[in-house]
Amino acid sequence: MTYSFDLERLQAAVQRFSQARILVLGDVMLDEFIWGRVERISPEAPVPVVNVESETYMLGGAANVVHNLIALGCQAGLCGLVGDDRAGKLVLELLDQLEVSRDGVTVSAERPTTVKTRVVAHSQQVVRVDRESRRECPPEEMASMQAYLEAELLNCDAVIISDYAKGVINRGLLGPMLQRARAGNLVVSVDPKVANMPLYAGATVITPNHYEAMAAARISPGGPGAVERAGRLLLQELGAGAILITQGERGMTLITPEGMDHVPTMAKRVYDVTGAGDTVISTLTLALVSGLTLSEAAIMANVAAGVVVGEVGTSAVTAGRLSQALEQDVRSLNRRNN
Repeated sequence: MTYSFDLERLQAAVQRFSQARILVLGDVMLDEFIWGRVERISPEAPVPVVNVESETYMLGGAANVVHNLIALGCQAGLCGLVGDDRAGKLVLELLDQLEVSRDGVTVSAERPTTVKTRVVAHSQQVVRVDRESRRECPPEEMASMQAYLEAELLNCDAVIISDYAKGVINRGLLGPMLQRARAGNLVVSVDPKVANMPLYAGATVITPNHYEAMAAARISPGGPGAVERAGRLLLQELGAGAILITQGERGMTLITPEGMDHVPTMAKRVYDVTGAGDTVISTLTLALVSGLTLSEAAIMANVAAGVVVGEVGTSAVTAGRLSQALEQDVRSLNRRNN
């Protein structure tokens, strides 16, 4: 970006976060972290032996988006599925701790809770183990989520679709919801998966990463202008308000009908990118609801992501910490642009 941002305007938007209510629809997960130390290699195979010191459980997927929203100070609702199992009970307990209603979370007798187990030694992830089902949800469970969405949607300022391709997001659920959201002039933000990209038509903003954008637009990665071409094609095909392509250490690229802006990365150090996409979509949506432009919202989301990637494990930035980071990063960015 080649212009300055009004820091006071950004800070004032953060102060308005507490007035917002956002509904999150998507794939609910449990993130399990096994923390330990490696002191030797296994005699059975050339792999490290991790001596476990502790285990922690955190909300993952769409539930981590809710965690981020609550940390930023707004009200949030959650619509999704967990299994009738120990992991599902842990998810519900963690939601209770955040004082988030369980009403939109359907307990499935047919599908297990999605669990991602990460083994971390010396602040580095050694391996990840996924337990999940990607089958489409049974009709009765879809009906339960549909009823919740119909009852709660117009009590919200925005909807976030957190799609991890675990079976919750499908045309039957999303189509009617998007129609009602557009009729109510709600902000609709999508953290997408390539296979479901056509389902997000008409969203306010869609946030694919670089690889997802290239795949969805059927463009080979690399080469000059590839990101912009992919973004413009998706913008046209989906009729979205904007495409925000996240590119890791290369920052983000915002494509709108008016043009393209590039947001440089704000991360000082990167320890763990776990959950960074959840932070981006949460902060971006709250910023839009609080009156910021797409460009301003993208800057704020990038600053928030720069905070969480500097920590190990799934984390969430608070409104206070975001304000501090904005103070430092936006002043630095403005000096660079001037």
